[in-house]
Amino acid sequence: MQDLIGFVQHYDWGGKNFIPDLIGAENTHNLPFAEWWLGTHQKGPSKIKDNSPESLERYLKRRPEALGPIIRERYKGKLPFLLKVLDVSDMLSIQAHPNRAEAERGFALEEEKGIPIDAPNRVFRDPNPKPEMMLALTEFWLLHGFKSTQEIMGTLSEVPEFRELVPKELDIASLYSGIMQMPQHKVNAILRPLEQRLLKLKFSDKGQPEYWAKKALTTFKRQNGDIDRGIFSIFLMNIVRMVPGEAIFQQAGVLHAYLEGVNVELMVNSDNVFRGGLTAKHIDVQALLDHIHYDAVIPRITRGEKKDAIETVFPSAFPEFELAVWELETSQNKTYSNPDSLALFLVLEGSVVANEQIRARGAAFLLEAGEALKLTNESASKAVIVRAYVPS
Repeated sequence: MQDLIGFVQHYDWGGKNFIPDLIGAENTHNLPFAEWWLGTHQKGPSKIKDNSPESLERYLKRRPEALGPIIRERYKGKLPFLLKVLDVSDMLSIQAHPNRAEAERGFALEEEKGIPIDAPNRVFRDPNPKPEMMLALTEFWLLHGFKSTQEIMGTLSEVPEFRELVPKELDIASLYSGIMQMPQHKVNAILRPLEQRLLKLKFSDKGQPEYWAKKALTTFKRQNGDIDRGIFSIFLMNIVRMVPGEAIFQQAGVLHAYLEGVNVELMVNSDNVFRGGLTAKHIDVQALLDHIHYDAVIPRITRGEKKDAIETVFPSAFPEFELAVWELETSQNKTYSNPDSLALFLVLEGSVVANEQIRARGAAFLLEAGEALKLTNESASKAVIVRAYVPS
């Protein structure tokens, strides 16, 4: 068992309290603590907690047996998943992620062009896909996939500024690609009256697109006065509310955006993102349009499968990762060993004794494949721990 030091990403949309409180960090400069990464990704590598901290990647190269046979053989000795905590204060970009073939092809092409891996205009930062799942830790709001054609037609008809966009027969691909490629002066002509109307009104219902559109209109101001076309997406996509303990998967090609809340996110070890708006980061509309699915989506929220009184598993549609949650009442204990896969653990609530060592809220550690673990909750309150691993 090895304790881990995670990596903080200070993206501008992040909150300023949850992650510092979780990991016991001082936020003396009032920075946004958007994401906390646990894994080997080059953009935010974790370290083994020691007197002379060693990167997790270096540790695993030195001890390949720690990964287990599945990871060593199937993923060539590289940890295939990345575990994160996200604190979303402002909306994230309208985005989607590639599948494996798209990622490998796009990465090779940008390498061939000589685009530096850390260049702002780089789209493919690694050759991996980025399917992901998220588990809500607080009330969480997100956009997830296109609404049904009937709902979209209703929205276009009901929003006065959008009535000129109503087609005789709706094809989502044609509508969305047309909007995203529309000349900026026409975008402004449609969205500026919307902005003027929404900014005069108060909205409290987060289930309505006007609430988030107004927030986006005040958050994503451009110096030249242009209005971000990402506003259209808010009205065309499903607005999803989740409560703590609920999870959802984001398949490759599914358009989505996180709106507000705190979650645990587990994904393939990748940072490949196609962005279409509502961000200060690089936007590549054509890349987004080339890789998204235009079918209507019914959001599938899951509460996982109870394995026993303590463990809930969220079965994954992806071979690279799976997530389990342990909830231990006072004096309860849990034993664990997996000969096939290394596992990462994160204590979200309470304090536990792990193999006779106290691990409090915010502690992260790895368990090597085949290594035994005994957890006991000796605190007066419930303890909650998440476990990320490769399913057998």
